[in-house]
Amino acid sequence: MRHTPIKNTLFKQNRDRLRAKLKPKSVAFINANDIPPANADAVMRMHPNSDLFYLAGIEQEESMLMIAPDAINEKHREILFLREPNPHLKTWEGEKHSKEDATRISGVAEVKWLSEFPLFLRLLMCESDHVYLNTNEHPRAVIDVQSRDARFIEDLQRAYPLHRYERLAPVMHELRQVKSKEEINLIKQACAVTRDGFLRVLDKVRPGIAEYEIEAEFAHEFIRKRCKFAYNPIIASGVDSCVLHYLENNKKCRKGDVLLLDVGAAYANYNADMTRTIPVSGKFTRRQKQVYNAVLRVLRQMTDSASVGKLHSDWQKESQLLMNEELLALGLIKKSDIKKETPENRACRKYFMHGLGHSLGVDVHDVTPPEARFSEGWIVTIEPGIYIPDEGFGIRLENDVLITEEGPINLMEDIPIEAGEIEAIMRKAKR
Repeated sequence: MRHTPIKNTLFKQNRDRLRAKLKPKSVAFINANDIPPANADAVMRMHPNSDLFYLAGIEQEESMLMIAPDAINEKHREILFLREPNPHLKTWEGEKHSKEDATRISGVAEVKWLSEFPLFLRLLMCESDHVYLNTNEHPRAVIDVQSRDARFIEDLQRAYPLHRYERLAPVMHELRQVKSKEEINLIKQACAVTRDGFLRVLDKVRPGIAEYEIEAEFAHEFIRKRCKFAYNPIIASGVDSCVLHYLENNKKCRKGDVLLLDVGAAYANYNADMTRTIPVSGKFTRRQKQVYNAVLRVLRQMTDSASVGKLHSDWQKESQLLMNEELLALGLIKKSDIKKETPENRACRKYFMHGLGHSLGVDVHDVTPPEARFSEGWIVTIEPGIYIPDEGFGIRLENDVLITEEGPINLMEDIPIEAGEIEAIMRKAKR
């Protein structure tokens, strides 16, 4: 746990909200993620399971949370199971959570070792009618590797075939879409560190600097402030600023090019997601600035449009209509292109081919129910872009926005975004 401790009241409140949504006589199981293997005997760093962290704040491998709101014994209504520490583990892997540590982090009073799990499993399954099991149900997920949850589901259904099995994921999606005050503060912290990384980079960028050197500047700022990259950073100069998921980050930046920076910090597993596009030489060309300001106008109008009650799909359609007008003014499309478009294939999609934004939280592409309406407490990214490979550059801008009844709040208000402001900062850095 690199971050400073989080008050366990956050996790207690999240568990209370989950309990209220479970059917009578239910038991729910939430597993940690596996440690992914690398090559030979190597392993990669484990990424905490988002639902387990959301409910218990636990980031340790082989952990499991069991929630049974109607258990006969009150002590069995929530139990956290952990690997039992021993001298061998301490020598090779370092400290593991004690029961006291786990209670302090999670607020769960009953902590047991994994060796005790079969006994409690049998007891709670015999008391329960409904069993909630978790899977990755993100609509864009590609599942090629069997997860710890998937193995657990196979074993449990084989041993207890007559129970009524329920999907936990839709319940968690509904809970996680609205952020509490504590969660909003954690995302604000991630945004603040992202800002500091961006300002550091504005001070360093010159023609001749390598994309990987810029990535290193972000890494320096993030790590020293107890953060990590929220996702693999995109540091794309020149024509590669038109590649939506460019990850090579290996070229030298050239005079006259733009540099697209899609980077965010993660603090305490809560994520920021920022995109800025800057001029390598410190000054945009006339054409680059025209396109930049067109994207910025769409960003601002769609920020104002991110209101409580709006369907995400309707919001996306609004952005496409706005982008049509901007592309028309830029000479990139013609009125005849707009006349030939369909609702499924707007004219703007040649130059703005991705979605306007997504929800943000413990996952960068956070989970939300399909076709849900924006509500108080949502945090969404807003990231319009125009990509012109024939002209050798693309522009994307992105902020993270909190939706409230009083109107949207830009959580990245203090991160420079005006073209003139960015040029002024870079000009000052050169002196």
